[in-house]
Amino acid sequence: MKNVVVIGSNGQDGFYLSRSLEKEGCNVTRIDQGLIQPSGFFTSNEPFDICRSEHVDSMIKNLLPDEIYHLAAFHQSAQDDYVESLDVLEKSVLVNEFSLFNLLSSITRFSPKTRLFYAASSLIFGEPESEIQTENTSINPVTLYGITKASGLYLCRKFRKEHGIYAACGILYNHESPRRAKNFLSKKVTIGVESALKDKNFVLELGNLNASADWGYAPDYVEAMKLILDQDKPDDFIVATGKKHSVKDFVSIAFQSAGLDWTKHVRETPGIVKRITSPLIGNSSKLRKQTGWKPSLDFKQMVKTLVEKGADIGKED
Repeated sequence: MKNVVVIGSNGQDGFYLSRSLEKEGCNVTRIDQGLIQPSGFFTSNEPFDICRSEHVDSMIKNLLPDEIYHLAAFHQSAQDDYVESLDVLEKSVLVNEFSLFNLLSSITRFSPKTRLFYAASSLIFGEPESEIQTENTSINPVTLYGITKASGLYLCRKFRKEHGIYAACGILYNHESPRRAKNFLSKKVTIGVESALKDKNFVLELGNLNASADWGYAPDYVEAMKLILDQDKPDDFIVATGKKHSVKDFVSIAFQSAGLDWTKHVRETPGIVKRITSPLIGNSSKLRKQTGWKPSLDFKQMVKTLVEKGADIGKED
């Protein structure tokens, strides 16, 4: 039985990944914000902290995991009202970089056969010259999240080159599910659809309706993660659909699927968006060629699925 650790197990990706691995018969240890399930190996009175090397060492030495998925991240949506302060920087560095360093160091010392997957982000590319990115596109992040995720990718490259550790990276583009937090666009829209069905006068305020992104379905992306760790050699792979769609596309499909006219329920309010970024579209041909991966849902199917499952995440089970 494969022994697997999922860090960030309560998040969108961690939920789907843990469930998928358990269906395959894996023994899954879930770690999220100080909580561990099961927790028998960790006897400290303090909550487990991936940013403390002694905690990570205890976990690695006791479990000797076959695989670790590092999905934990300090991240906020473009509509969150915050300034990239020193406090935000500190949290970003600790969660996105330092915890990864602890894992890689501990694997090197105590469990060198452990395979590690690190969830990087399309934001490592910042504002690239080309709208479509490949694994060879220059890394040039412009946000704290992008900077720390780029650092994580470089750490994985360093440890696999200098220490022979299996550290693979998935460069993940936007991917949605019913488990998205309420501050993300997809959940705002699905909640908006439900509200409009109940109240004909309901109006959803969104930012730039012409903003574009490469949107995929989260359960498809966690399947890509597993395929990436199943390769003979560790590498970096873009996980994306390669298709560009606008916020207006997203909204129109969502409301139409519920029999509603989106123009009567959506208002564009540009000031809502606090952080403007260039559209990023990923070329995942390397992943598809090497692993056979492909999305199970296209964009329209994904949006309809999110609306059908609704704001209540329990409907997905």
